[in-house]
Amino acid sequence: MIRKISVVGYGAAAYLVFVAALLYAIGFLAGVGVPKGIDDGTAGPAWRALLVDSALLTLFAVQHSVMARPWFKRWWTRFVPAAIERSTFVLASTAVLVLLFWQWQPLPATVWSVGPAWARGVLWAGYALGWAILVFSTFAVGHFDLFGLRQVLARARDRHYAEPGLREPLVYRLVRHPLMVGFLIAFWAAPDLSVGRLVFALASTGYIMVGVRLEERDLRVQLGEPYEDYLRRVPRFVPRPVR
Repeated sequence: MIRKISVVGYGAAAYLVFVAALLYAIGFLAGVGVPKGIDDGTAGPAWRALLVDSALLTLFAVQHSVMARPWFKRWWTRFVPAAIERSTFVLASTAVLVLLFWQWQPLPATVWSVGPAWARGVLWAGYALGWAILVFSTFAVGHFDLFGLRQVLARARDRHYAEPGLREPLVYRLVRHPLMVGFLIAFWAAPDLSVGRLVFALASTGYIMVGVRLEERDLRVQLGEPYEDYLRRVPRFVPRPVR
């Protein structure tokens, strides 16, 4: 019983810490409501800021990509119970995000600043829409599986946990990666774009373009022909016009 309670507590703690980091990320990129936004802090030499920020973004990309690969999961679960493997992934991702927020070096020079109030309003609405699409997409595909809660609850109830199969709920019938579409909209919908925000957006966009291809390669192996058919029918990011 103590072990079951510990597993559930670990999973719940990892989830809550991630939610807090996600909320901080929304404020961090917007530069609103957080102690340190993406353009806050004392600006040092641009070369040093670019080097540090690039290293932080690379660290997140490597951690996220490696820990998500099936071969790593097979190796990792030799040491970590399978029930908390996903929660550990979520916790590790959160730790890297917190490090990024803490050590990010500002590059505050302006790339663009939108003047008209209506245009700024449209971009802020797009920023909010991007995050809304992201959150909605997680619930559409299985929010509690994605963040490890269902796995730890299955362990607590002595039930077998099976990974969800191929499903096409709601927005997943329009694009294959609506969650990433939400990220992309949020990253680029900026009324005021600094060099630092541009570096973040460019690096994150590049990582998404590579990451989804790695994910699709793994899913081809895991799900077989049904996923191949899904790839043929549904576009990656941009919905096809309805006839």
